[in-house]
Parts: sequence; structure tokens; C-alpha cells
Amino acid sequence: MRQVNFVVIFVLSLALVLFAIENTESVIIHIAHGLDVEAPLCVELIIAMGIGAVLAWVFSVWVQVQGYFSVSKQKEQNELRIEQLQQDLERYRVELEEQKLMLPASQGKSTEQEEAFAG
Repeated sequence: MRQVNFVVIFVLSLALVLFAIENTESVIIHIAHGLDVEAPLCVELIIAMGIGAVLAWVFSVWVQVQGYFSVSKQKEQNELRIEQLQQDLERYRVELEEQKLMLPASQGKSTEQEEAFAG
């Protein structure tokens, strides 16, 4: 993946350099009423690309921060759910033991069945 990133960055940089060599004439940018900037076209485009790259990076960091909080919240919810399931499991074990005690005891049959399964 690093090699692909390197190739993409290299190609974009090469294209930017070739574009800059061909576009050196000055142009005027109207930023606001009464605020004009005159500079070579290549410089203005490089600055615009730099601002775009910074904004893309800021957005990427923001998405990662949101993902971190989302994973953290999901982890807390999962831990709570595990705790609830463990409590349910313990409750079911207790209920099962109580039901075993309520069953009528048939001593003769259970002993014979246990010996049949063991032998």
C-alpha cells in the first residue's frame, strides 16, 4: 500500500510541476470586495492544493476521532451486555438446580440407567 501511495503522490507532484512550468503568467484572484491578489497561476494553484490537502487531513483526523469514540462506546455496551448475560446464566443455573430438587426421585431407575450408560 505504501508503494501505491508513493506512486500516486509522485504522479501528482510531477503533474503539478509540469503544470507550473507551463503556467507562469500572472493572474488576479478576487477574494472579497476590494481584496485582490495577483500572483502567477501556478503559485495560486499550489496554494489552493495545499489548503485542500490540509482540509482533507483535518477531515481524516476528525473521522478517526469519531471512530475512536464510537468503538469506545460500543466496547462499553458489549461489556454491559456480557455482564447481563452472565447474570442471566447464573440465574438459569439456580433455577435449574431448584427444578432438579423438585423432581420426584426415582432411585431405582436412575441407578440402573447410570450403570447401563457407564457399562
